[in-house]
Amino acid sequence: MNSFKKINCQFSLGVVCIATLFLTTVNAQTTTIIPKQDSRVITTGVPFILIASDARAAALGDMGVATSVDTYSQQWNPSKYAFSEAKSGFGISYTPYLSKLVNDIFLGNVTYFNRLNDRSAFAVSLKYFSLGEIELRADEFSQALIEKPNELTLDASYSLRLSDQFSMAVAMRYLRSDLRIQALDVNAKAAGSFGVDIAGYYQSEEEAYNDFNGRWRGGFAIQNLGPKIKYDDGGNENFLPTNLRLGGGFDFIFDQYNKVSVTAEVTKLLVPTPPILGDEFNYTDENDNGVYDEGDTLGALVTSNVIIEGQDPNVEFLPGVFQSFGDAPGGFSEELDEFTWALGAEYLYQDSFALRLGYFNENEFKGARKFFAMGAGFKYSTVNIDLSYLFSASKVQSPLENTLRFSLSFNLGDGEYTEY
Repeated sequence: MNSFKKINCQFSLGVVCIATLFLTTVNAQTTTIIPKQDSRVITTGVPFILIASDARAAALGDMGVATSVDTYSQQWNPSKYAFSEAKSGFGISYTPYLSKLVNDIFLGNVTYFNRLNDRSAFAVSLKYFSLGEIELRADEFSQALIEKPNELTLDASYSLRLSDQFSMAVAMRYLRSDLRIQALDVNAKAAGSFGVDIAGYYQSEEEAYNDFNGRWRGGFAIQNLGPKIKYDDGGNENFLPTNLRLGGGFDFIFDQYNKVSVTAEVTKLLVPTPPILGDEFNYTDENDNGVYDEGDTLGALVTSNVIIEGQDPNVEFLPGVFQSFGDAPGGFSEELDEFTWALGAEYLYQDSFALRLGYFNENEFKGARKFFAMGAGFKYSTVNIDLSYLFSASKVQSPLENTLRFSLSFNLGDGEYTEY
């Protein structure tokens, strides 16, 4: 800052003079926050839980909260089991992962359900994600150490029919993530946590329309509600992939042989959105305009990771659920961007053959998962075989692209419970 100042000077000769002194230029010292180019994609621990493990749901665009009941309803909405016409069922599914690169990474699922009576049912399932074998060598002469990181969930549910058309269920889930390398850290332990699901399902009676009969379906599920999972001893914790699913659909029943079902579903992670962060620096305001620009000299770092917009995501899991509905730095429009949606259609012939199509969409700034899926199902006696195939529609390649998924299930006591 340039300035002049008049001061009085008294000389020894008694002459009073007025001198004008020029003060040296002084540049203001202040601080500025420079934003980082951080992504606001929401990340969680044990994300494999969100992968569709059964071929029917995968073929419909990774949906299942409001589709009709099947053996694998445990993964989407266990309250549907109260509407099962089969007494019990058992299923096993297999999904290759990153199949273009390796052949030993996969997702497997085993599910069993049993309808106890007209109003209630229970189910148990195991979901296992293998990351294959990792070979560790100190050098080319040392013996290889083989590690097999993996993750799994084990859950149980109970569903109760509250009325002729509506049921609810609760499920408890244990989660285990063994990703730390024992060869590198002898004290390495698997991370663990637990989660709770709360779900509901509505299925109307069959109604007669002009050219066909029809049935409405609707469902909701809050999944993986539980404490954060801790991967290391440094105190870093990750949210579970807590999510809200809402869906609805309609069955077009043309005759006793032909039925077409259409379903739509939206999903939102109930996890805080990462804020916009920046680093605070000292700087010299060379042109004295009060803002940092190209002509200014940047100084030392004062504070790292300052929140510029948004809210602090370091909260417990339950406050994080409520915070997730209003913490996006971009406001309401960004909150809407965090919803994924899916559309699916299924044609069923004589309850023995099915064709399925689906589409899944996620905002490009929130993960950019977009894909089409197709599949088929075959039923012979008590055996059901389902297949699905995925086509990516995003610039970001899917690890499940061009992957054939396979599910096998057995319905025992099929037709023991007749709904309509």
